[in-house]
Amino acid sequence: MNRFRFSRSGASNAHQAPNATPVDEPRPPIEPVRPVVARSSVPPTAHDADRDERDLIEVVQSKLIDETDTSGRREPEYYARRIAELVTEHLDRSGRVVSERERMRLIRLAQSELLGLGPLEPLLADDTISEIMVNGPYQIWVERNGKLQETDARFIDEDHVRRIIDRIISPLGRRCDETTPMVDARLPDGSRVNAIIPPLALNGSTITIRKFSRVPLTAADLVARGAASPELMDLLRACVLGRLNCIISGGTGTGKTTMLNVLSSFIPDDERIITIENAAELQLQQRHVVTLESRPANIEGRGEVTLRDLVVNALRMRPDRIIVGECRAGEALDMLQAMNTGHDGSMTTLHANSPRDALRRMETMVMMAGMDLPLRAIREQIASAINIIIQLERLQDGSRKIVQVCEVTGMENDVVSLSDLFVFQQQGVRDGRVVGRIVPTGIRPRFLEKLQQMNITLSPQVFGNVIPGVR
Repeated sequence: MNRFRFSRSGASNAHQAPNATPVDEPRPPIEPVRPVVARSSVPPTAHDADRDERDLIEVVQSKLIDETDTSGRREPEYYARRIAELVTEHLDRSGRVVSERERMRLIRLAQSELLGLGPLEPLLADDTISEIMVNGPYQIWVERNGKLQETDARFIDEDHVRRIIDRIISPLGRRCDETTPMVDARLPDGSRVNAIIPPLALNGSTITIRKFSRVPLTAADLVARGAASPELMDLLRACVLGRLNCIISGGTGTGKTTMLNVLSSFIPDDERIITIENAAELQLQQRHVVTLESRPANIEGRGEVTLRDLVVNALRMRPDRIIVGECRAGEALDMLQAMNTGHDGSMTTLHANSPRDALRRMETMVMMAGMDLPLRAIREQIASAINIIIQLERLQDGSRKIVQVCEVTGMENDVVSLSDLFVFQQQGVRDGRVVGRIVPTGIRPRFLEKLQQMNITLSPQVFGNVIPGVR
């Protein structure tokens, strides 16, 4: 039973945060540091309405604490109902005349403050928001449709922000304090949370939440949004069914995980899939999926389980495919070796600004494995393991698109050779929106023969006609 008790600090374990997943071990408690507040964090003038709302919440909280002390723990649903009753009673006693709409707003406000994450609750519930950024108590930004927007929401003060951070992480047995002023966690819905507090954050405590999509995007969604063309999605579906090894490349916030989810949706249901991530984000819908998540070391420097450890272990788990959420270091070598030793159809993502940069990044990450391999040997591994690179980009209007798809065709002298299959052609900007489309170059990929051997056919129209000036 999910029961909880209120504390005098104002925190409860009623929110979903008790089920959140920590990414580190508990730290020893220490007195919180006094925040360093920069000039940009000076609060706006307090209004009477703000003070009335604070008084209301304090009265309701005090009564709930007294009731909990005498009656013991209750279910979250009970406290939600009781808060509504106490808010109504307080309004009646105060003689304050409010509309039904205003009364419901105050009830939701009190419930968010006492059971949830305060001013972040409505932002978390808004499906049009993809990221939430708290820059100190008086500034909250969100990302909608790839664009940043400042909201009217704000915290009361620095202590209010710290209470919300504690409400997220305290059920995990963790603290965010002077010895560990940065913390990462994951909400129950998969949303990633990062918090950093003074003295590192000079403008006050900062919270960044990358929200987890409740409904995974599909290939049709990407086409409808203009992120890809129907012909390109036909090609990518054939590549996945044909067990080609894919790399998804792009900068921060370009939609790499979303694309990995879409590509993974093409994997047949009868295959065993092992996913490996630092923070589990993938939303595979197949039934035979094993999800692995890395673990950092504890305060004593023990207990770390890296992505590389998990990739090596996954090879012993009879996988049909291995999907690594993001390659960042030496696990790239183990991923390449897995691709080269019978685990065709594997996928991963990495940060790079072009397919050529992705190859350079892969070389660097393999070197980080500490195997002291010659550069040519590394490039030969890459050329034989990777079949296709999908490049993503966030354009100036905030839209995320596939801008390039390349086939890795092998080695030419000492260089890994690439062949463009699709490229994005920008035609201009209209009403602030980028106008353009992803088009085929007319080049037939070498892997078509492999697809044909697996009885996977593609219409010749997928590859279109040769584009002048594109090689």
